[in-house]
Amino acid sequence: MKILSTKWFNKWAKKSKLGGTDLIEAVGNLEQGLSTANLGNHLFKVRVKKAHSGKSSGFRTIVVYQNNNKAIFLYGFEKNERSNIDNSELQYFKKFGNDLLNMNEEQVDNFIEQKILFNVEVKK
Repeated sequence: MKILSTKWFNKWAKKSKLGGTDLIEAVGNLEQGLSTANLGNHLFKVRVKKAHSGKSSGFRTIVVYQNNNKAIFLYGFEKNERSNIDNSELQYFKKFGNDLLNMNEEQVDNFIEQKILFNVEVKK
């Protein structure tokens, strides 16, 4: 199972001080159906806790997920900045996510090499 993020999300996560451990935990929650909302077309809104705080006042992430294959973080926001994504954004993320899930391993590796996608890893 690959856990990846887009270039935009990677930059946002660093700015928001979200680490790989938090994101990997969020994917685990998604697999267990905890703190998630199914948006259709393999797209999910997943809560991620903020350091020293709970999930309810933390971050919301948009993740495209295919069981036993890939999870790709597309977008994130703080709950106090906005309540949700709008319908046009939802449609965009569904199309974008579908395109990403349909990529083969060679294409994914190429996007990682070009720094379009990033592996989510735990920093030591």
